[in-house]
Amino acid sequence: MIGVYDSGIGGLSVWKELYAIMPEQDYVYVADSAHCPYGDKSPEYIMERAETITRFMIGKGTEIVVVACNTATAAAISFLRSRFSIPFVGMEPAVKPAVNISETGVIGVLATSNTFKGRLYHDTVMRCASGVKLVEIVGAGLVEAVENGEIPHDLIRKYVDEMLSEGADTIVLGCTHFPFLEDAIAEYAGPSIKIINPAPAVARQAMKILDKCGKPDRKNAAPELMFYSTGNPEILRTTVASIVTPMPPSSFIHLNC
Repeated sequence: MIGVYDSGIGGLSVWKELYAIMPEQDYVYVADSAHCPYGDKSPEYIMERAETITRFMIGKGTEIVVVACNTATAAAISFLRSRFSIPFVGMEPAVKPAVNISETGVIGVLATSNTFKGRLYHDTVMRCASGVKLVEIVGAGLVEAVENGEIPHDLIRKYVDEMLSEGADTIVLGCTHFPFLEDAIAEYAGPSIKIINPAPAVARQAMKILDKCGKPDRKNAAPELMFYSTGNPEILRTTVASIVTPMPPSSFIHLNC
């Protein structure tokens, strides 16, 4: 059982990549939508939510947790690793691959304020981004729009224009909600701008960990897919239906925690 956790539906952008390369595995997804967004919450609050949800997922049989949320990774993944013995995979700020492909040496990073404040982001910048210019844009309002099924064109255009005006030729999506806006971002950025979504790399890392742990051969087994939301599970169901064949309503459950 692979547990996937996010502040809301954004982590489905990571679950989509996990399911694409490991469709035979069981999954439990938890969207903490009642407490979304995390971008303006204190680290202590996020750690408390992460611990509560991790305990729930372990109770469901989860053996590895993918923290499919940049903000929760920044605030809580070290804490989770100290509290639980199972493996955790977090969201790595995709600055290094952006540095490798940027031609102008100017990279736009679109993320939440808490992601930018996190030690993980700063460590990555110190390690990988010397000699480049990072245009850091707090994508205020974007998470809420994705949770509501909206595409906020005016906000997207504003943020993209800010990055391009500084000379960015590469845009890093620093929140798992933002891949759901990638088409609109690409439209306003233009075909010459490269956009980096870290979700596929995170999925591959999770698969490597499972392979090292000796995951069983389940190619002929029907996977169990369960989706929980502390908010409205209907929003979760609608988004999942855009990724895979629609599943029965019983697969989507309200979680009171």
